Amino acid sequence: MSENLEAPVEERLATTDEHGNRVYVHPEDVHGQWKTRRRTVYWILISIYLILPWINIGGRQSVLIDIPNREFLFFGMHFWGHEIPYFFLFLAGFGFSIAFITAIWGRVWCGWACPQTVFIDTIYRVIERVVEGRSRRRMKLDASKWTFEKFYKRTLKWTLFTIVALITSHSFLGYFMGARNLLEILTHSPTEHWSAFTATMVFTGIILFDFGWFREQFCIIACPYGRFQSVFMDENSLVVAYDEKRGEPRRSVAPSKDQEGDCVNCYQCVRVCPTGIDIRRGTQLECIACTMCIDACDNIMERLDRPKGLIRYTTENELEGKKRKIFRPRIFIYLGVFCALILSASILFLNKDGLRAMFIRGNRDPYQLIHRKDQQDLVVNHYKVELFYQGSKKLNLNFEVDPKLLEDGLQLITPLKPFPLSASRKKVANLFIKFPPSMLEEGLKKISIQIKDDDQLITEKEVMLVGPIK
Repeated sequence: MSENLEAPVEERLATTDEHGNRVYVHPEDVHGQWKTRRRTVYWILISIYLILPWINIGGRQSVLIDIPNREFLFFGMHFWGHEIPYFFLFLAGFGFSIAFITAIWGRVWCGWACPQTVFIDTIYRVIERVVEGRSRRRMKLDASKWTFEKFYKRTLKWTLFTIVALITSHSFLGYFMGARNLLEILTHSPTEHWSAFTATMVFTGIILFDFGWFREQFCIIACPYGRFQSVFMDENSLVVAYDEKRGEPRRSVAPSKDQEGDCVNCYQCVRVCPTGIDIRRGTQLECIACTMCIDACDNIMERLDRPKGLIRYTTENELEGKKRKIFRPRIFIYLGVFCALILSASILFLNKDGLRAMFIRGNRDPYQLIHRKDQQDLVVNHYKVELFYQGSKKLNLNFEVDPKLLEDGLQLITPLKPFPLSASRKKVANLFIKFPPSMLEEGLKKISIQIKDDDQLITEKEVMLVGPIK
């Protein structure tokens, strides 16, 4: 281990040297109860990520973000791009849920659920250890000159990285294009689907850059959550912390055996840290609460026949001998706002119609005039009816008006009658309304159009007919 990571300098980042150059971190492997728990959670999350696009609910993909068609499916719930309140409530609810979780459990997201942590720790670091060896061998390989062995190992490692990145990026694209549609696309030449191919290659490159090389630099430099945590957390939030009262003075610097603490200054907590920090200096921005240092320290304490927990999940208040307060004002505020947002979204969703119709004029001209010999002229209004259906059964739609209007000469014409509409679908129906100019008053007339499923009324909309002014 380099001198910088063995005893990180307080005045600079642990992953930089005295000249500001990056020191690549090769954390040592560690085993323990916390790693076993995290690995279980990681594989569950990876499995969900890979399997979820292939699960259908009601004949449609369980989670689909169809941006070109502005259509979004989420476990049987159907949303459209114009439904802004749902997106606002979802994003706001997610933000306050993160605030609530952070206020109680600290940076649990970073250490237990962040995709970067999950994939790097579960797959990419495992590939590195298998191909290039343990931590010290990898550091020695980094410092060595280019030889056939180094070229072979680096080529093999990055080839395996690329395979994993391709699988990850294709799975990610499946959430946007549809997994089965993407599988069909893969059987064709990339030239037939340049946009999908380009998107996949770009995302693969991003994954390789971030998961394969940039790694902890993203957490330290680019990730905004690390900055937000200081706002959400307080002295009662759980953190991975070193018990200074129990550990100090460290045995290597204690004046006598009677005054020494439990910390033996072995630096094992530093060697296993994926961001290269020394947890004994207190809560730090670079800490992602991955619990590596807890397992490392517990292993040392077990060898020394000392109690575990010198480094543990705890709070600042508990370290100072105070009682932890779980129920405090900020918790109630975060939880209250989150519940209010979820309740609002639920009410909006439960009250929205099964079928919504939007009448949009289909031509540039507001109307067309048909001249007929020996008969009264006719005015034609063309509407494109955008139908948004949230239900689960197929509809056979008919457009109807007041029978008196039909007696006065009004006609409703659709290419299909009845107009079929499948479950959870968006469709556009062309509706032509023909009527004699005598029906208009000052060139205008408002009518109501009923939309029925067979004979059952679903919704009714008012439409303004326009024509020539007498």
